[in-house]
Amino acid sequence: MKPIVLHGHDRSITQIRYNREGDLLFTCAKDKKPNVWYTVNGERLGTFNGHTGALWCLDVNWTSSQFLSGAGDNTVRLWDVETGRSMGVIDTSTSVRTCGFSYSANLAAYSTDNHMKFPCTLSVIDLRQGFKEESAIMKNNIQIDGPKITSLLWFMDNMIITGHDNGNIVQWDVRMNKKLQLSEDHSKTITDIQPSADSTMFISSSKDYTAKLFDLSSFKCLKTYKTERPVNSASLSPKMDHVVLGGGQEAMEVTMTSTRIGKFDARFFHVVFEEEFGRVKGHFGPINSVQFHPDGLSYASGGEDGYVRLQSFDSSYFENNFGF
Repeated sequence: MKPIVLHGHDRSITQIRYNREGDLLFTCAKDKKPNVWYTVNGERLGTFNGHTGALWCLDVNWTSSQFLSGAGDNTVRLWDVETGRSMGVIDTSTSVRTCGFSYSANLAAYSTDNHMKFPCTLSVIDLRQGFKEESAIMKNNIQIDGPKITSLLWFMDNMIITGHDNGNIVQWDVRMNKKLQLSEDHSKTITDIQPSADSTMFISSSKDYTAKLFDLSSFKCLKTYKTERPVNSASLSPKMDHVVLGGGQEAMEVTMTSTRIGKFDARFFHVVFEEEFGRVKGHFGPINSVQFHPDGLSYASGGEDGYVRLQSFDSSYFENNFGF
């Protein structure tokens, strides 16, 4: 499992995302410039220049034609993937923490932090009416002392799942502009939410040292994957019954001995049995974002060390069927 190591950022990676086909990988970090890479050989295809603050979130649409990014410079931006040209900017009152396209890419959602007497806000923009704040079809303000949104995930064009800094996970109906369901299974900040390949389930990661698998329709927790340190990201394999977790201790607590004792490994669990069966070393800082390739033959991870690693699986990985 020899990885391709990508080094195009000067600061910590905050989020990585494959496009639908998996031939492109989009990465963002705290260094202002999101990058796009060719996953076959790790070639950097370009950067998107315009942000003036740390980037927290990104997403790419179904056709890989448009790209969305949100940053600490109080803006969310829409980009043309082919040219790298900015297609629009929305100014916000506070940092943009999460963003994402709907299934059709006709809608885009983003959330802002609660800060300086400004509430946390969840907004949905109809891109057919232009990338501007006036195109909002949904805007929800969460009270100042309420839970801040820390992660966001679309399902089709009518549902959004949000994770919050108090551990809550909320299901929103975009068309009715209301909350549908609430989960309080986590006890600390939700760090990431990612869907299953068939969009019937999703997995959440949290600073409470666990990742949890949820059924989308019932919103019930089906499985829990336990670790000994905060989990920053989790992803479900589209090919195997496996889940990969990335995390580690808080960045400010990192010591030189942490790498040697395996605190920054990517950890693999069986989806059904909840058992850890493997680890992959490489990062020398906490892993902040992980995602399986859409074909399930590899995965990518981005860490506090500023590196992104593309890791292809050996044939022995696919032979591990737990005796079934």
